[in-house]
Amino acid sequence: MRTAVDVMGGDRAPQAILAGCFEAASLLEPGDVILLVGDREVCEKGLEASGLSAEQRSHYQVVPTTQVIAMDEPPVEAIRNKPDSSIGVQCKMAARGEADVVVSAGNTGACVAGATLRMRLLPGVSRPGIAVIFPTLFGPVVVIDAGANISPRPLHLHHYALMAGAYSTAVCGIDNPRVGLLSIGEEDAKGTAIVKEARRLLRDEPLINFVGNVEGRDLFRGVVDVVVCDGFVGNIVLKLTEGVIEGLFQMMVMELQEEAPDLLAQFGPVLKKLKTRHDWQEYGGAPLLGVNGYSIICHGRSEARAIRNAIRVGKQLVAADVNRRIVEKIEKGIIISEE
Repeated sequence: MRTAVDVMGGDRAPQAILAGCFEAASLLEPGDVILLVGDREVCEKGLEASGLSAEQRSHYQVVPTTQVIAMDEPPVEAIRNKPDSSIGVQCKMAARGEADVVVSAGNTGACVAGATLRMRLLPGVSRPGIAVIFPTLFGPVVVIDAGANISPRPLHLHHYALMAGAYSTAVCGIDNPRVGLLSIGEEDAKGTAIVKEARRLLRDEPLINFVGNVEGRDLFRGVVDVVVCDGFVGNIVLKLTEGVIEGLFQMMVMELQEEAPDLLAQFGPVLKKLKTRHDWQEYGGAPLLGVNGYSIICHGRSEARAIRNAIRVGKQLVAADVNRRIVEKIEKGIIISEE
């Protein structure tokens, strides 16, 4: 398997990205290759200083580029005006069949635009969506969309439900996952006009195990396996959840240190295990479902561990043949007009 990694994208690039690529050496099997896409000198010096054996280094290849898309650049314009950017080049490699998976912690909008414009969409898919796995007490919950499409049409949300359902089955092992539509109340009449129309489409789709509208708290109550929403709301839910979890663990440690420091040593391993289980870096990155290939979008703050896990996720997606499952779902789903 060939994984093209954007070495230049992310708040901690290129050092953390390269470190994550080299940490992934233990994941590689015969025939696997990690393509280091970025500045030639940066990539080659990083590979020389990696400490990898000659055999391990044979799994790495440098793909030189001369341009970088900044985190604040307009996505579509950047992809078109910077054809030799690391994001643009890796997407073109995937489109030409030279890479099976692309991984980037760079400009999310540019990653979406690059994958959509260069890799194109799977047959029948109307818009791609970012799928994020939320770990909960009752099992994993897939939330789609987490930022690719902030102004979706009802059709897009219908396709998100089908794609995330296929992804949940393939990767999370959940047969016939329960799908909910995120709204401000469980009642049918709640929500925007788009949410109400999307609810009708999801309800009428035989391939979707639709449980109705769900509220934000339902993500963690074991009542749903897939949550569908627009990218604006989904990204807020994602970032808010990250902040709450980080804050809670900090508060717990602080309280133990102040009130019962002797207990901190006893509870330390448990807290570490819980934090690891809910740490977004353990999940590496989120797949952009719907594009003709596999694109993993990582958090801008990704460290080496997140990049390593993103490479692992890419291998998992290819092994599970997620895109074939998505195409089959879309083909069998009810036909809906774009209007």
